[in-house]
Amino acid sequence: MAGGLLTNSIAILSDAFHDLGDSVALGLAWYFQRISAKQRDNTYTYGYKRYSLLGASFSAIILLIGSIIIISEAIPRLIHPEPVHTQGMLYLAIAGIVINGFAMFKLHRGETQNEKMISIHLLEDVLGWVAVLVASIVMNFYDVPVLDPLLSLLITAFILFRVFGNMRQTFRIFMQATPSQEQAETLKSGLGQIEGIAGIHDMHFWTMDGSYNVASLHVSVNPETTLAESEIIKQQVRIFLKNKGFAHTTIEIEPDDKLCELHDC
Repeated sequence: MAGGLLTNSIAILSDAFHDLGDSVALGLAWYFQRISAKQRDNTYTYGYKRYSLLGASFSAIILLIGSIIIISEAIPRLIHPEPVHTQGMLYLAIAGIVINGFAMFKLHRGETQNEKMISIHLLEDVLGWVAVLVASIVMNFYDVPVLDPLLSLLITAFILFRVFGNMRQTFRIFMQATPSQEQAETLKSGLGQIEGIAGIHDMHFWTMDGSYNVASLHVSVNPETTLAESEIIKQQVRIFLKNKGFAHTTIEIEPDDKLCELHDC
């Protein structure tokens, strides 16, 4: 924030607010990520993986608050542009890109919603400093101070777009939606090709945290199928789903001539 005050740059002040929010968000994300790694117990039989979603949710809220602050500060500057210290902006931008870029590189392959939200925080910081760098270079040659708030607003719009997309995905996970709508039909069709399966019903697919996927289904077989043959079919189903990214599966084998109360599900 001191750098923003010294250079009179709304872009740097905006990044300072975001960095402060990021510090809190990353701390929460780290805390919830540690909890999510705990093994399952009698209280949480599927484990603690969904705790990472809490970290993603808090991070999203902080990003939204930070974006509102940026917008409220940048719009008046669009109407009444103020001169800025371009040389100071340039040096601060380079430092910001290097530091935040290195951190983003380390985390860009995260798979959970929490890791993805952390990556957005860092991407936001890098893009913010890139905007500062571009604005400082241009304003060093041309008298266009309006670029400072304008680029801040453009970066904020991009970040909000990414945040809302991840919030939507986090909400889908909380509501136990299928990993993807198309995947359900594809999986059912593929499972139906396994020899010995007469039908599939009461099929459920969901994900715990965006990467740990779970499946539950009833498989109907010919009434004359032996126990050994049923076990082979069950193993084939388990292998098929594992290859499709499902780490935990629950499979119930039923004779086709026995009406299951969940047959129409």
